[in-house]
Amino acid sequence: MTGRRISKSRAVALTCLLAAGVLAPSAPAAADPGAGLADRLAAVRTARTINYYPSDAGWSAMWTRFDPVRVDDDLARAAELGANNVRVVVFPRVFGFPEPDPDYLAKLDKFVSIADSHGMTVKLTLFDWWSAYKNARGSATWANAVIGRYADDPRVLTVELKNELAPDDEPAVRWVRRLIPAVRETAPDMPLTVSVNSGPGGLARLKEELADTPLDYYDYHFYGPSEQALAEIEEARAAVAPDPVVIGETGLSTAASSPGEQAAYLARVFRAAATAGVESVAPWTLTDFADGAIPSNAAVSLMPAQYRYGLFRTDGTPKPAAAVVRAAWSGIDTAADVLDLSFEADPADSPWRDNLPGYGVAEPTDEIAHDGVRSVRFSGTGRDRRGLPSLRISPITPIQSGQFWRATAWARGEDATGTTEIALSWFDAEGHWIGQDVSDRLPGGTTDWTRLSVIGVAPPGAAGLQLHLKSGDNAGTVWYDDVTLD
Repeated sequence: MTGRRISKSRAVALTCLLAAGVLAPSAPAAADPGAGLADRLAAVRTARTINYYPSDAGWSAMWTRFDPVRVDDDLARAAELGANNVRVVVFPRVFGFPEPDPDYLAKLDKFVSIADSHGMTVKLTLFDWWSAYKNARGSATWANAVIGRYADDPRVLTVELKNELAPDDEPAVRWVRRLIPAVRETAPDMPLTVSVNSGPGGLARLKEELADTPLDYYDYHFYGPSEQALAEIEEARAAVAPDPVVIGETGLSTAASSPGEQAAYLARVFRAAATAGVESVAPWTLTDFADGAIPSNAAVSLMPAQYRYGLFRTDGTPKPAAAVVRAAWSGIDTAADVLDLSFEADPADSPWRDNLPGYGVAEPTDEIAHDGVRSVRFSGTGRDRRGLPSLRISPITPIQSGQFWRATAWARGEDATGTTEIALSWFDAEGHWIGQDVSDRLPGGTTDWTRLSVIGVAPPGAAGLQLHLKSGDNAGTVWYDDVTLD
């Protein structure tokens, strides 16, 4: 034990796990006759994968502070969401190199057993925090010692040889070229991949560099604007076609964005991936990280955003994104209410964003509503040469040229001046503004609830859409409520 005290309930749980054999090093399961390369690769393409570190022990600390009770609790939560595969990272500097420490291999065996008990296979990621690319022979020795024990074990579905390899890093590319055939000799039925976070161009470059030692599939990490996700995912898929591609990481931190924005972000990415024909999307990550959870020697420990990517908070309560992931993994389209078009959700969870907030901000209010109990209010606004202050949202459905879109909103004024209107703003795949379609304006002065409507067709090159609720040069007050966007 580590010397820390544990509660009676945790001690009982630990005893139960011991009795069940979860904490004992487990022998790899007997080979599944159907678990050849083709079958494993088919499972990879549709895997419902969750990225995972415990909330109190991120990155290498997962292994130095390994807590099987915590892992068991967390993976039960992941399985309840619908996950059937869990990605876990194994670090050479922690496990021992070039010969892994048997104690750490036993911890990995425990993890695989716990995952299996929840109906989940494992995706092993190797060589994170690694730059010793000159030592290809030692790398192969280490990798095969880790992987060889699972070569015919159906509980381990796939191996990612390197996390976020830079395709322009020549020593790294030479290293992985030597590593791939060495691992294939040991585990010929194990699908091998490498992840990339350098855009579709980086993915294409990697495939070109590995033409003589090809991977089985490609792992793409997407953290770009979700409004343009379809264009980027389609480009990534085309870059490696006909080989498969999965989205191995994606997400939005709630450190600087609201939980509602995170939920809408993931809903758009899942929908865009499905439209592009990419069936496996892996959220980063299961839970937020507590202070001190990320080792201080890791650069990410100094990045506040890294602590708040979780679908669950550190106390175990779900963010709205958890429901989005559960729906996506159940094959259910995310409901439009994730966009809070009627402003009835908790304002702290709102997915709406202010545009040009220095000239006016939309404030949630329960003082008046078209329907329900809440609306949003603009008062005393100005304008900028770039446009009017507004509140904006993007749809869940990905944008493609030629699509027909319509938006409506109810607006009400009190001594209103200036310009109050709604607009569909179109953007290309790089996020550049193309143009907009604008509704009629709300009359000035004091008005009852008035329906504003705008219709538009996505222009050539359109890849993103924002609906803006605008009110500028307004010395009075305007309320918006009950929006539609379809």
